[in-house]
Amino acid sequence: MNHLKLERHGAVVTVRLNRPHVRNALSSALLAELLDALRPLDADPEVGCFVVTGSERVFAAGADIREMAGKSAVEMAEEDWFADWEEFADLRTPKIAAVNGPALGGGCELAMMCDLVIAGESAVFGQPEIKLGVIPGIGGTQRLTRLVGRATAMDLVLTGRTMDAREAGRCGLVSRVVPDDRVLPEALEAAATVASYGRTAVRAARECVNQALETGLRDGIRFERRVFHALFATADQKEGMTAFLEKRTPRFTGR
Repeated sequence: MNHLKLERHGAVVTVRLNRPHVRNALSSALLAELLDALRPLDADPEVGCFVVTGSERVFAAGADIREMAGKSAVEMAEEDWFADWEEFADLRTPKIAAVNGPALGGGCELAMMCDLVIAGESAVFGQPEIKLGVIPGIGGTQRLTRLVGRATAMDLVLTGRTMDAREAGRCGLVSRVVPDDRVLPEALEAAATVASYGRTAVRAARECVNQALETGLRDGIRFERRVFHALFATADQKEGMTAFLEKRTPRFTGR
């Protein structure tokens, strides 16, 4: 792979963006590599969590502007630019973003596609596309609004300003803020914890939380309850509850 580096630590797969010469700008080639690498891993029953990260100085500074600057509106629509990023967002394996430095534009949108965001104290988030004469195009106006609310989303999108990790944490964009040198270790520890649980229950929990952003409260609670009921058909539910009653550590199999 030319644009990524993958490492596997047991049930955890680390995906490192590797385009340092352009501050990890998200190109179509990078996305193609990302999907080619993660599709089979998403189906691998031995994989329990992905960690997506950049370098120690930058997560991703945005989409690759050089690829699209000269395109027409018709070309952008015909080629349906950025549509394939939703395949990444829809991967069922939980994803943790480990963010150091700038996560701007597409970089911020990539972080928001992940299920947890662990940020270093130097991390910076923003949607500065308005400065280029466009708007966020990989879900930024939609996911950002759902995560931080209309007022903050309007502020970031219309002014192009950035927010530091602490503000992002207060707003709900970031799950945890840690010292810069603890970002990847913290993300790997969290990923190992997630991967240690039953795969079926983890995927169901992730789907239910995401459903809260899609439906009203009554429908969401009904959806959650039906999924909860369905998990009683799994071996992991029997093992988990039996282990609790027997005061031992459960041995989950993902079945």
